[in-house]
Amino acid sequence: MAKGKNATVFFCQSCGYESGKWMGQCPGCRQWNTFVEETVIRSTKSSINIARHAENKPATLSEISLEEEDRISTRMRELDRVLGGGLIRGSLTLVGGDPGIGKSTLLLQVCQNFALDKREVLYVSGEESLKQIKIRANRIGDFNECLKLLCETSLEVIGEMIRALKPDVVVIDSIQTMYREDISSAPGSISQVREATGMLLGLAKGLNISIFIVGHVTKEGTVAGPRVLEHMVDTVLYFEGDRHASYRILRGVKNRFGSTNEIGVFEMRASGLMEVSNPSEFMLGGKPEGASGSIVVCSMEGTRPMLIEIQALVCHSNFGIPRRQTTGTDFNRVNLLIAVLEKRLGISLGNCDAYVNIAGGIKIQEPAVDLGIAMAIVSSFKNKAIDDKMIAIGEVGLSGEVRAVNMIKERVQEAKKLGFTACIVPFVCQDSLKEVTGIKVLYAKNVGDAITYL
Repeated sequence: MAKGKNATVFFCQSCGYESGKWMGQCPGCRQWNTFVEETVIRSTKSSINIARHAENKPATLSEISLEEEDRISTRMRELDRVLGGGLIRGSLTLVGGDPGIGKSTLLLQVCQNFALDKREVLYVSGEESLKQIKIRANRIGDFNECLKLLCETSLEVIGEMIRALKPDVVVIDSIQTMYREDISSAPGSISQVREATGMLLGLAKGLNISIFIVGHVTKEGTVAGPRVLEHMVDTVLYFEGDRHASYRILRGVKNRFGSTNEIGVFEMRASGLMEVSNPSEFMLGGKPEGASGSIVVCSMEGTRPMLIEIQALVCHSNFGIPRRQTTGTDFNRVNLLIAVLEKRLGISLGNCDAYVNIAGGIKIQEPAVDLGIAMAIVSSFKNKAIDDKMIAIGEVGLSGEVRAVNMIKERVQEAKKLGFTACIVPFVCQDSLKEVTGIKVLYAKNVGDAITYL
C-alpha cells in the first residue's frame, strides 16, 4: 500500500472548511463562493505519537503556579499595553497590516529590545535577504549577539533550528512564504498557511517559546488565508494607518491574555517607530482655529481616553442627488444623524452635500462621537464656528435625545488636562461629574440643547 496519494480538496477561504467537492455556500460560515481547489497529500500513517504524550497528565488549578516572569516586557509601553502588560511565554501572536506599514520594522525593534535584555531571539525571514535585514537594522540602531537571523522558507528546517537553539522569542516574517514539504500546494495557500500555523503553535506551546508571525492582508483589510488562522493564534494585532503619513496605530483584535480594546500609537521616523505617549495631543496637532465645521470629541480606546477632531463640510449640491461621504467613521451612522437633524431640528439638508472626516486618519466607531458629528454638521451648515476650547461627548438617539456614555468622568478629565475649558455632556451624567472642577460642564438633554451652545 502506498504511503500517501494526491487528492483534490476544496477549502473555504473564510473559515477553512474542507470539502471533497465544490459548494456554492460554505456549511461552516454560510458565506457564498468562498471555496478554492487545492491538491494535498493524504498520508495513511498516523500523525499521533502516543509515546510522545505519555507524560502529559491532568493537573488541578492549585498545582499551577503563575509567576511575573511569565510576562516579558518588550520595553515598548505602547506595545505592552496592547498585549495586556507584556508578552506571554509560549504565546503565538499574529501581526497583520498593509504592505509597507511597518510590521517588519516594529518586530525588528522588539527583537532589538529583547536582545538588549540578554534574551535569545531568532528572526526568520522568507521575504528578505540577510543584507536587506542588515540595512534596516543599521537604521534602527545597535544589536548584540543575542539576535540570530535566518533566511529560510522550509518549516522543517525552521523547526529543527528552533528545537536546537531554543530561543526565548521567534519572529516569522511572513507566514505566507513558509511551506511544508509534505504538502504539495504552493506557499501561501490555505492548506499551507493552516498547517504552518499549526506547526508553529505546537512549537510555541511545547517549548514555551513566544512566537510572532507576520500575516499579509487582503484588499478588505483582513489577514490573508483562512479565518481559522485567527482562531488558532493567541493574539491578533493589526497595524493601521496611512503608510504615506507618519502615524501608526496598533490595535488588538483578539487577545487571550488581555483586553481587545487597547491601541498603541507610534510615529514612523527615519530611525524606526517611536512611541507616542500622548496621542490626544498628537491627533489635535494642526487643528484650525475659528473654522466652522470643526469640533473635538473624546473617544475611549480601551482604558485610554483620546481626543480627536471631527471635521464636517456641508455645501449646496449641484446635482439632483446630494452626495454623502465619510472618512474614519461609519457612513450609515452619519446618514442616520443627518436624518435626526432634519426631523427633530427642521434643518434642511436634503439638497446639500455632506462630508465628514476624522482628522488624523484614525477610525472611530464609538457612539460617543455622535454628538460631535451632529454639531460639526450644523456648524458647517450655518457657517458658524464652535469654540476652540469646547468638546462634545454623547450618543444621539433616533428621537434626538443625548444618551449617556461610559467612563464620562475620565473623558472630561482628559479634556481638562489638555486645556479645554468647556465640555458638552449628556444631562443624565450630571451625578457622575459633581466632583469635577476646573472645566465648565454644559448639559444637554437633546441635540437641540447642544446646538444652542454654538
